Formats: sequence, C-alpha cells, structure tokens
Amino acid sequence: MKSEKYLIVNADDYGRTPGVSRGIRKAHRDGVVTSTTALMNMPGIEEELHTALREAPDLGLGVHLVLTSGSPLLAPSAVDSITGGRKNFPVLEDLIRDLHAIDPEQAAAEWEAQIRRFISVAGRNPDHLDSHHHVSYFSEPLFEQFLKLAQRYASAIRIPLPCPSGHCDGLPREFCPAAQDFVPRLTVKYGAKKPDWFIGTFYDEQATREQLASIIDRLPSGISEIMCHPGYADPPLLEGSAYNKPREREIEILTTDSIRQMVAKHGIKLIDFASLE
Repeated sequence: MKSEKYLIVNADDYGRTPGVSRGIRKAHRDGVVTSTTALMNMPGIEEELHTALREAPDLGLGVHLVLTSGSPLLAPSAVDSITGGRKNFPVLEDLIRDLHAIDPEQAAAEWEAQIRRFISVAGRNPDHLDSHHHVSYFSEPLFEQFLKLAQRYASAIRIPLPCPSGHCDGLPREFCPAAQDFVPRLTVKYGAKKPDWFIGTFYDEQATREQLASIIDRLPSGISEIMCHPGYADPPLLEGSAYNKPREREIEILTTDSIRQMVAKHGIKLIDFASLE
C-alpha cells in the first residue's frame, strides 16, 4: 500500500444532530466520504446508527470519543475529575484549563462506555477510534488509555500527525511538541493500525473546493485521512454549535463531480479504516 495513494475521507460528529447525520450520509452516498465516527452520548444516536447501517452499508463506522460535549454515559461520581461533579462535560476551554486534574482511568472508563454502547447498537466493534476536539492526544496518559482501548477492541485509530502541512492539524499549538514525541512512540509500542498521514486543513474558512482540490493534487503516497464535517444546519445544530452553516458548504464540495473526477484522475483509491492492515 505504501507506494500507492489511498484515501480515507472521514466525517466527524455522526449523531451530533439529525441534520448532521443526514448530511454525512448524503456526502457518502453522493460524494467521496468513506467513513464516519459517531458521538455515542448524543440523543437519538441509536436511531441514526441504525439508519446508517440500513441506508449506507458501505460507510465505515467508528466512535468519536468525547469529553467536551453533552453528558457522560457513566454516573457523575465515576467521571468527577472531568466534570467537577456537574451533569455535563466541560467545554473545550475548561477541559484544557483543568487537564492536569483529569484522571486518565476515568476518561478511559467513560470512553469504553461509549464504545460498548456503539457495539450494542451496531452489533460489531467500531472500525476505528478518534476523539472530539482531539482530546485523546492532549496528553501522554490520555493517549495511552486511548491506545489500550483501540487494542482491546481491535480498532484502528486516527493519528494527529504527521501531516503533509508540516504542522499539527487540529491540535492546540501548546500540545504539539509533546505529541510529536509520545504519539509515534506509543503508536509503535501498541502496534496500532493507523493511516500514514492526517490532513485536518479542510475546515471552516479552509473548507473550499480549491483547498480540497489542492489536498488531492498534493496527496502523499501511502494512506491518508482527510477529516471533514459535513452536515445540514438544523435548529439543534444552530443552537448548539458554532460550526453550523459551513457544514452545508462541505456537503456541496464533497459531492462535487469535479472532486470525484480528480480522485479518479490521480489514481487514488478511496478506502475506510477497516481496510488498514
């Protein structure tokens, strides 16, 4: 696989709202999206997963492990180092501020509950694991717990680096130096299945046809993952997420004929995480 070009186009946030789930299925059915990861603590996620299994049987399905949105699946006392005893998970800025206080084993227990819920609904293990806001890569202890879960459930993982851009796409800048050390070291230690490259630059103002075309034109050899966030901006998304209307633009771009033609022209093979060796 290394001398050829393979591409996973993964849509984050499946189950965030019905409109997001519908948009991801559209971007898979009519576009280049090959994979998605589900937020298993969202209302209605069981129905959305059943719909994906029925309407999009070729769509790769993983779990988008979360500590920064919605409520935990475990009892508040089991995740008090994360929530501070509150009902909901902290917002990203608060989690970063209090990162030093998080018990990695509590995070792992909550993540495992999310994985177990996926299995109970889908009837199979997730083909890969990643994390909402990339929180599983914020510290070495969290990343090690993340890798242990991937190993336990025979799931591939998203890696936040290396990136063709030369930067840590999506990771807060202050976490990059440490991640550049522990991510490759622990990934080798646990023998995690993973792509060779992560591309997180198709997002927000950079979520344009020109940007996606440039990524495809410059795609390195080996296996790459492009992270994307297609979705329809329904009322729950407009009320609960700052990243809403741009998701509809992502659907339009990801389903454009010219993008599919570019993928074919470059001989790029579209795959999902289940295809990783």
